[in-house]
Amino acid sequence: MRKVVRLFMVCALAFLPAASFASERFDGKWLTTLTCPAKGNTEAYTWKIPSVIMGGNFRGEHGTADQPGYLLIEGPIKDDGSAKLSANGIVYSRKYARGVFAHEGETYSYDIRAQFTATDGTGTRSQGLGIVGRTCTFEFLKQ
Repeated sequence: MRKVVRLFMVCALAFLPAASFASERFDGKWLTTLTCPAKGNTEAYTWKIPSVIMGGNFRGEHGTADQPGYLLIEGPIKDDGSAKLSANGIVYSRKYARGVFAHEGETYSYDIRAQFTATDGTGTRSQGLGIVGRTCTFEFLKQ
């Protein structure tokens, strides 16, 4: 029985560094570029968002928390580089937000489907039902 336990421990320790490395290979400082094209009466914009990946978890913030124009993007990155990130923000101005209920100071949220490599990545904003959304894209560049 001791031999079995010892063998299990050796195998577990041998694979631990590889598992740890896989989730940390994306770690570091990143620059996220969010680009939303004009659609209807909604104006286009591009934001540069300083971001960081630590322990395989993405976090990027634009603006000042609890103020119009704030955006927080967070989420885990899988070992294969795929990610479903969550974006939560506060409308800056109605001219940049779509929808009848989009007013300055209102909160909004959406998901981002992203794919990372060790040095860069891309992503797209979820369209949901496709009724009020527009195609916004994300580019990620490791610094």
